[in-house]
Amino acid sequence: MATPEPATVSTQAGGLTLGPDSGDVDRAGDASGDGQSAAGAALAPETQTHTLAPAVDEEQAKSASDLAKKPSGEQGKRSGSRWLFEWVLVIGIGLLVAVLLRAFVVQAFYIPSGSMEPTLKPNDRILVNKLSYLFHPPREGNIVVFAKPPNVLLPSNIKDLVKRVIGLPGQTIWSSDGHVFVNGHRLSEPFLPSGTATHGIRRQTIPPHEYFVMGDNRSNSEDSRVFGPIPRSLIVGQVMVRFWPLSRFKFF
Repeated sequence: MATPEPATVSTQAGGLTLGPDSGDVDRAGDASGDGQSAAGAALAPETQTHTLAPAVDEEQAKSASDLAKKPSGEQGKRSGSRWLFEWVLVIGIGLLVAVLLRAFVVQAFYIPSGSMEPTLKPNDRILVNKLSYLFHPPREGNIVVFAKPPNVLLPSNIKDLVKRVIGLPGQTIWSSDGHVFVNGHRLSEPFLPSGTATHGIRRQTIPPHEYFVMGDNRSNSEDSRVFGPIPRSLIVGQVMVRFWPLSRFKFF
């Protein structure tokens, strides 16, 4: 299939003639033959050929040129702003998740004293599960973190304590001959070093919704023998792991 030839405009004496190309004009000139007079040749019209092209507004051309120059700078600013927004969003979400986890799920604590030795030593780090007791009550032998009772005199920077649950609500507890008795039965405490003696528990029945707690270091622990059983409402959660130091990593 032949390719269409571009339209041209030929300017001749007496008017404009549209033709497929300048060749038509050349052939028209040849029709008079070689014998054409010099005068006739002098009168031959001057032929000018112009290719049709779409008109372009100067303002549009200038705007297009300006736009071609601007994208690199403006796109860089937009990319930088978007990058900054995404990072702020990620950090914000991360902080929100961390706050929610700490408030409702799990929280890290450090051990400031030796009242729970040898199980927990000073400067150990532990994780406390705050959800455990939403599904079941504290159990005998659980290690728990609880808010400092109002009647406990400790440095103001100490807000929480960690002890082990020894007696449950409704149980009768006392100590005798260095051993703990609950409801008339000697309590087995395999978590204590051999030979550990427990003294100072007066015979008492633990009130409803309260728990009798003691430190594993029985000779150096201020616990329910001093401030009495603690209400369930003070318990923050159950110690589930000692994660530091790594050499003593342990699940409870």
